[in-house]
Amino acid sequence: MHTVLEKSLKTTLLSLLSLSFQITTAAPSKEIPVNETNLPVFQKIVKGKVVDQKGIPVPGVNVVIKGTTKGVQTDIDGSFAIEVPNDGTILVFTFLGMEDQEIPAGNSTLKVVMKEVGEQMNEVVIVGYSKIKKESLTGSLQTLDSKKIVDVTTPTVENMLAGKASGVYVNTGGGQPGAVAKIVIRGKTTVNGSTDPLWVIDGVIVGNSSANMNPSDIETLTVLKDAASTAVYGSQGANGVIVVTTKSGKTGKAVINFSAKTAMTTLNNGNFKIMNGSQLYDLYDSFENKQAFENVWWWNPELRNKNFDWWDNATQTGIAEDYNLSISGGGENFKSYVSVGVYKETGAVKGYDYKKYNGLMKFEYKPNTWFTLRPQVNLTRETTYDQQHSVGALYGNMPWDSPYLEDGSLVGNAPNPTWVNTTGSNYLYDLQWNYGESENYTVRANLDFDIKFTSWLTFSSVNNYIFGNSNSSYYTDPRSSGGLAVKGRIEDNFDTYNRIYTNQLLKFNKSFGKHNFNAIAGYEWNEYNRKFSQGIATGIPPGIVAPDAAAVPEKVGGGRQQWAVQSLLSNINYSYDNRYLAQVSFRRDGASNFGKNAQYGNFYSISGGWNIHNEAFFHADYINNLKLRASYGSVGNRPNSLYPHLPLYSFSKSSYNESPGALISQLANPDLSWEKTFTAGVGLDVSFFKRVNITLDYYNKNTSDLLYYVPLPGVIGVTGIWRNVGAVNNRGFEASINVDIIKGDNFNWSVDANIGTNKNKVTSLYGDRKQIIVGDGSGVSGSANKLLTPGKDVDSWYLTEWAGVDPTNGKPQWFTTNAAGERVKTSSYADASKNQKVIGTYTPDFFGGFSTTLNYKNFDFSAIFSYSVGGQIYNYARAEFDSDGAYNDRNQMVLHSGWSRWEKPGDIATHPQALYDNSSQSNKASSRFLETGTYLKMRSITLGYNVPIPRLNISNLRLYIAGENLFTISHYSGVDPELPPTYNDATQQYIISGVATQVYPSTRKIVLGLNLTL
Repeated sequence: MHTVLEKSLKTTLLSLLSLSFQITTAAPSKEIPVNETNLPVFQKIVKGKVVDQKGIPVPGVNVVIKGTTKGVQTDIDGSFAIEVPNDGTILVFTFLGMEDQEIPAGNSTLKVVMKEVGEQMNEVVIVGYSKIKKESLTGSLQTLDSKKIVDVTTPTVENMLAGKASGVYVNTGGGQPGAVAKIVIRGKTTVNGSTDPLWVIDGVIVGNSSANMNPSDIETLTVLKDAASTAVYGSQGANGVIVVTTKSGKTGKAVINFSAKTAMTTLNNGNFKIMNGSQLYDLYDSFENKQAFENVWWWNPELRNKNFDWWDNATQTGIAEDYNLSISGGGENFKSYVSVGVYKETGAVKGYDYKKYNGLMKFEYKPNTWFTLRPQVNLTRETTYDQQHSVGALYGNMPWDSPYLEDGSLVGNAPNPTWVNTTGSNYLYDLQWNYGESENYTVRANLDFDIKFTSWLTFSSVNNYIFGNSNSSYYTDPRSSGGLAVKGRIEDNFDTYNRIYTNQLLKFNKSFGKHNFNAIAGYEWNEYNRKFSQGIATGIPPGIVAPDAAAVPEKVGGGRQQWAVQSLLSNINYSYDNRYLAQVSFRRDGASNFGKNAQYGNFYSISGGWNIHNEAFFHADYINNLKLRASYGSVGNRPNSLYPHLPLYSFSKSSYNESPGALISQLANPDLSWEKTFTAGVGLDVSFFKRVNITLDYYNKNTSDLLYYVPLPGVIGVTGIWRNVGAVNNRGFEASINVDIIKGDNFNWSVDANIGTNKNKVTSLYGDRKQIIVGDGSGVSGSANKLLTPGKDVDSWYLTEWAGVDPTNGKPQWFTTNAAGERVKTSSYADASKNQKVIGTYTPDFFGGFSTTLNYKNFDFSAIFSYSVGGQIYNYARAEFDSDGAYNDRNQMVLHSGWSRWEKPGDIATHPQALYDNSSQSNKASSRFLETGTYLKMRSITLGYNVPIPRLNISNLRLYIAGENLFTISHYSGVDPELPPTYNDATQQYIISGVATQVYPSTRKIVLGLNLTL
């Protein structure tokens, strides 16, 4: 069935692509201008060369006579020759990812410099529903073009942003195919809600993720950071906004781009090493109390030679494949961009397959001068097949225990008399049958249009519908450990949702002498509807996956969710003589998940800028840009809970004698309102020598009325109520620099770097509370706590303080507080745990990234790094695998470099004496397991070669080899200091907890690829 669906989808996408190609490349037999008057006889041949800002020739650029379909393309050297009627003929130069250029033919050889989107002062930036010149910006933002984004092998856009934008902290997903990253912009502004930024794709608010879009379809991605940029998004802008513009068709000959790459992936376990058979034997042999097991059947020197490698058995060289094909082009009245993408990856841990298919059709039709229609459809299908080897078992299973009997058959379910760990379960036995699979479909469709009333007033309408459908199935065989008791289980989940989004805008853009105004005013509606269901049945024949065959309908469940937001919005940008800049925005939001007394909120911003370099008194010719910026404004945040303001009743657990009953589960709060964030910021942009570009920003964010579930006495029947309480402050500094060190005809070298720092603290709690102890968010029993208290970071660790090892007897020690209030050492964990304290925070001191790009003739080279300095990780995995003998049912880790274990009196050691069934509680939660979060990671390194093949009409063929995630420099003893997001069942979202558990390791990739342009 899956094969048939895949073939059908491929056939459909290719048919649509073929249709678009026919439309795009179709042209009349005679070349005539758009206004249907005959073109004069060609009398002149104009020659020239097209290069980028670094002087590198750009092949494949469309060179078209304006108002006609007559045109040519540049060759591999960027050269072109075209017939024109006269010197005054206007030539239009277009290329994907670069600004269009219009240049008179003239009477000499032309040299045309194409400017990349995002790198020039006269670039038009899409920000806050409108387009303005970069030089006129007063807000803080950063724009990345497609070349800077699509340089790592992953199906998700979020993973590609690590280290590329200042103030944007990215926790990339683990090594499992399809894993998604978590992004935080300018610190956490909440203690309970979502920290995800808002994503806007082609003018449509799609939610808090990139909506499974194809990264190869991105033309630009802009990160909006301050109030001047985000306030126009109102209640959805508190965590920053990421605005994505996808590629569009350009006027001229059809351009075909094809890219293909294959990556070989292997696991990177970092500094974490599990013991082999001899190392584990030596550990047990060193136990002071080994008489406890000396006489059991399994203890003998032969254990040193029993060394089953669970990791080697379960891992492989995974393969990731990424293919993309696009066709774009058109004339003055009709342009199109159509693309298809396929991404496939088999996991480096065996048994997991991920596939993703994308299709985008984007058109622009202009039947007359005043009306433009812009329909587009984006299709995505994502599938997983999960029969993955257990990552937890790979960490924990002993090397002395083999999953295979001597005859090669599998060891069965626990208890296993042949294993040292007799209570252990052989996951490979269950994996013969058990599996899970999922499918996700997303359709995102737009029907947008513009009506141009005058040259300065336009009505713009964006109308979007998103439909998503997902289903997943899990089969547990009756012969497996999980299915024995219930004679097998089948679980089916179905989920469908839709989003309806529309905004209707009036856009004003007019100049009066030296005064320039750019303004918008409009209405917006955003609606979400979801329906989901679950069915679980037990008692199934082996191998049957249809619920109809089950004997017992174990459980059914499901629900519906809805919310809606409507808004009035406005924004005005003003510029005087391109020297003095001002911006004002106002938005009024109404949301369905707030109380009737506070359902609407107002958000605003005001900002200004000064282009000092345009002043008459400024004579520093070596400085080509100097701008001072300042802004202040407010944004909001809505709760994760859909109905926190309503009185709710629970039916699912209240039935009696098969009759439904209701119990109150939540009290109403009609005054519940938005979290409000007020941000002030200043910034400086400076460019000099036409080589160096520097941006500096400082911000101060105050968030109040935090949405928090305040506890209530349980005697009233509920345990809490949602209220607006508490406040948080974030302050930070950001800097980014781009330097073109060498700019020449054959050799170019540039360097980019960015750094960001954020200081976070709680400023108030509710009532007279001075502190609140909360979990660490990992959901792991026995892990760490965090403390919310004024003056401390939101991610402050609250732990029993580790005091090291007593050198006289090798016992663990902790700090406690005596009657005099002094901190003293104790060997009693229980006593020390009564006097816990704040010890460090997960928030790094600073973070960022840097990269370098070199071009020599036809060769190109690039390298990208990211880093994080400071912050502390709670390495919970050590509680299990560095347990000093407390756990004898699982393997242990090799001591990290610089660590040592106490053996005799007088030893100064990091680890206490190891004992079998150690009861000293040395592995309980304490600051012992806090470790540095500092790291330097090489994201990617690429070497490419560009070669032309004119006889095959290939404008450019680029072949390259790349390495990704090749190394990480860190003193962290775990797998990877860049922790993947953790799923929190309570909030039903992925969070950044700072806790390391048994993670799927990140993967190294060796990539071979090609890019082809026709």
